[in-house]
Amino acid sequence: MNKQDEKYLKNYSIHDFDIPLTSVDVVIFAIINSELNVLLVEREEAPQEKHLALPGGFIDLQKDEDIATTAYRKLYEKTAIKSPYLEQIESIGNKSRDIRGWSVTVLYFALINTDKIKPLKSKNSQWISLTKALQYDLAFDHKILIEKAHNRLREKTLYTALPVELMSELFTLTELQTVFETILAKKLPIKSFRRRILNANILSPTNKSKLSGKRHAQLFKSTGIDRKYYFPRTLVL
Repeated sequence: MNKQDEKYLKNYSIHDFDIPLTSVDVVIFAIINSELNVLLVEREEAPQEKHLALPGGFIDLQKDEDIATTAYRKLYEKTAIKSPYLEQIESIGNKSRDIRGWSVTVLYFALINTDKIKPLKSKNSQWISLTKALQYDLAFDHKILIEKAHNRLREKTLYTALPVELMSELFTLTELQTVFETILAKKLPIKSFRRRILNANILSPTNKSKLSGKRHAQLFKSTGIDRKYYFPRTLVL
C-alpha cells in the first residue's frame, strides 16, 4: 500500500455509502428414498419467522476469507459435512426480496451422497422432497432460488456426469441411471446410457455385486469426477 492510499484510508469510511444486505444461500441436494431432496431450515426469528428457508446467512467479515468460505461454513453448520460438491450459480440482488431492505445473495448448490448424510445438527433442519418443497410458502424468494439450482443441476446432468456426486460409495449402473432419470424426470435408453457412462472412464468396476431383481449386478465406484469433462453429446430428452 502506497502513502497516497494510506492517507486516503484515514478519512475513508465504508459507512459513507449505502451497503446492501449481503448473504449466501445454499440449495443442498441429496437422493433420499429414491427422491431428490433439499435441505430446509425453519426460521426461528423475524422476518419470516416459522417459514422454511434455505441454509445460509450473512458473511462473517472476521471468519470468512471469501464468499465460498461463507458457503462452506453455512453448509457445515447445518449438515456437519465439510467438502461436498459445491458450485456457485449466480448472484441475485434487488430491493424487494427482503423486507429489511436492498439485499444481495450469492446462490450455491451442493450435492451430498447418501453415505455422507449425517444426523442434522439443527433440530429445525429437515430434508424435504423437491416436489413438496416447491409447494410450501418459503421465506423470501427461496422458492425461486431452489428452482434456479434445480435448473442448473438438470442442465449439467444433460452433458456431464455430475449426478455421480449423489451416489453412495458403491452402486450399480442401474442405480446410477435411476438418479439421472430422477433429476431429469425422464426415462433414458439403457444401452446408450451405459455406453456413455462407461466410455467416459469415470467409473471403476469392483469385484463386488448385489442382488438386483433375480440376478446379481456388478458394483462400481467413482474414480473422481473431472469437472472439466463433458460428454461428446448431450442427453436427448
